[in-house]
Amino acid sequence: MNSSSAIMSSERPRDPIEGSSRSTTDIHQQQPQTATLSRYESQKRRDWNTFGQYLKNQRPPVSLSQCNCNHVLEFLRYLDQFGKTKVHLHGCVFFGQPDPPAPCTCPLRQAWGSLDALIGRLRAAYEENGGSPETNPFGNGAIRVYLREVKDCQAKARGIPYKKKKKKKIKLQDDHQLKHLKQST
Repeated sequence: MNSSSAIMSSERPRDPIEGSSRSTTDIHQQQPQTATLSRYESQKRRDWNTFGQYLKNQRPPVSLSQCNCNHVLEFLRYLDQFGKTKVHLHGCVFFGQPDPPAPCTCPLRQAWGSLDALIGRLRAAYEENGGSPETNPFGNGAIRVYLREVKDCQAKARGIPYKKKKKKKIKLQDDHQLKHLKQST
């Protein structure tokens, strides 16, 4: 985001979903609350503000009510430039190696887990800020497909498959049921 493309909030009317039009005294009265926000709530607010700024910096600016899954996908791709996870390309000699022995020129990207958590926070923030669950662009199927593709691509590039965690079964209960079945036959 460059500063020349920033828009002052007074230059255009506020979108009702983007925030309320509280007076400055209302905002000052709520400031002590912000000091007690959890880490998750603080991050969610920062992410929401960042996404809102991203939309405002688009040419032409996009209001939240006009936002769709394509804007969200563009935002996720935009964030890649700030990533810190090395993702080896298919032609790289280290492709598929979890711990490469030397540096390479492959790009840094946002880690899949970070993007997944970001989408979760933005999905919640959208609804907390007046958006409808039915129109939530962060919950769109295209976003889930994109995240799955990023996950698979990064797993292959690192040579480490992501495995779905299996639910733990309670061993004692299963053993007890087996004994009971054997005794009843």
